[in-house]
Amino acid sequence: MLVTLQFTVSVVLIVGTLVVYRQIQYAKDLPVGYERSGLIEMNMTTKDMYAHADAIREELLGSGAATAYAQTSCPVTNNWGGTTDFSWKTKAPDAHPLVNANFVTVDFGRAVGWQMAQGRDFVRGMATDSSAMILNEAAVKLMELKTPVGETVVLHGRPYIVVGVSKDMIRSNPFEKIAASMYTLTGNGGGTIELRLNGAIPTSEALRRTAEVFKKYNPGSPFTYQFVDKLYEKKFGNEQRIGGLATFFAALAIFISCLGLFGLASFVAEQRTKEIGIRKVLGASLTSVWRLLSKEFIVLVAVSLVIAMPVAYYFMHQWLQGYENRTEIPWWIFAAAGAGAILITVLTVSFQALRAGLANPVKSLRTE
Repeated sequence: MLVTLQFTVSVVLIVGTLVVYRQIQYAKDLPVGYERSGLIEMNMTTKDMYAHADAIREELLGSGAATAYAQTSCPVTNNWGGTTDFSWKTKAPDAHPLVNANFVTVDFGRAVGWQMAQGRDFVRGMATDSSAMILNEAAVKLMELKTPVGETVVLHGRPYIVVGVSKDMIRSNPFEKIAASMYTLTGNGGGTIELRLNGAIPTSEALRRTAEVFKKYNPGSPFTYQFVDKLYEKKFGNEQRIGGLATFFAALAIFISCLGLFGLASFVAEQRTKEIGIRKVLGASLTSVWRLLSKEFIVLVAVSLVIAMPVAYYFMHQWLQGYENRTEIPWWIFAAAGAGAILITVLTVSFQALRAGLANPVKSLRTE
């Protein structure tokens, strides 16, 4: 019973570890919708930064430190500013959906490297873009717009013309459903700077030039920034901690199970010393002695597998339901866990089985 219970727990933890790892990899492989590499974020922390925003932009682009500069009301790695104060032509009177309203400067799309699914991006110098709007695919789906480009959307009492649809960007939790978002231009920038570093020069040099510009126009504050790809990696922190704990406890459970198996195999081999000696005198091979001692333990582990598989599936299926973006639980995970458990059993028991099989049968027959 103890051996069966130990291996049941071990197999459940092995399956759990594999599912957690698979879920993390699944989320990491999702298309993000923008280019994280080479993109940094900075907060507009002082009046000097707001007052010299245009000059900062011109000098950063002129120095070759960056290829695009934009300001936004919400960092690209978050979703802020949810509102229900918007409407469109086919909106139901009793519908009050929530969208994220983002106010950006004209080069936002170029800075973050988003991709357009329909229509066009904002264009610098185009006066009509002050009343233009870009929706993401999730917003188009939410609003059930068949031909979104050219539609009129009223946001906070002001009409906007949809000029483009961007592909969905993972801005918040990569395990959650992508939020519906709309983007409009703002005249006074926003609280966050999105800066696309120049990939043609070393990153250290690009950052040095960037720091010089900010120290010139914002001398009273330190130059602080964050790489967007690093910020994105932090979104997997909880799941990675869960995976690490599951791995640790799975290894601990397997180790304890192996100790139990090793002790039980030693006890059984000791009890059957005389029997093994008789079998060897009568011509039994080493393989037959190994099979004699191993098969009982393999049966015990097989019983634990029968118990562990449905238990593991139930708990991991329930855990995955907490995520909008989730992987499946394929059959090979259970096959791998089962094969691993049986292999561990065979290796643990084989030491005692082979030791008993190689013993001198004369000494074995004289044990009593």
